[in-house]
Amino acid sequence: MSVVNIQEKFELFTDLWSPKKIGELNGQQILLAKIKGEFVFHKHDNEDELFMVKKGVLEMHLHDKIVTINEGEFYIVPKGVEHKPVAKEEVHILLFEPLTTKHTGDVVADITVDTYESI
Repeated sequence: MSVVNIQEKFELFTDLWSPKKIGELNGQQILLAKIKGEFVFHKHDNEDELFMVKKGVLEMHLHDKIVTINEGEFYIVPKGVEHKPVAKEEVHILLFEPLTTKHTGDVVADITVDTYESI
């Protein structure tokens, strides 16, 4: 394993809502994604999901509140909690989640990705 430069990895892609795998450890995957606009409400019944904002401001819409995640901050969505990421401007995020986590959880949508590209 060599050192991974996260910023250099972000420069390798431009597509939105399509996470890229940059590593794995202990049954977890490390993903990068660029997002803009609204995702779909979904949940992961058996997995927590960590969202770390590397650039921009991410809103995490829950049914009872909106959590604002600023650059340099992270938020963990507990398993079973419906959530919808929203980015008014382009946001770059780093995600930690189990290898078994499905992109859009229990929902299949046009933006669903079945297999993450490794970069």
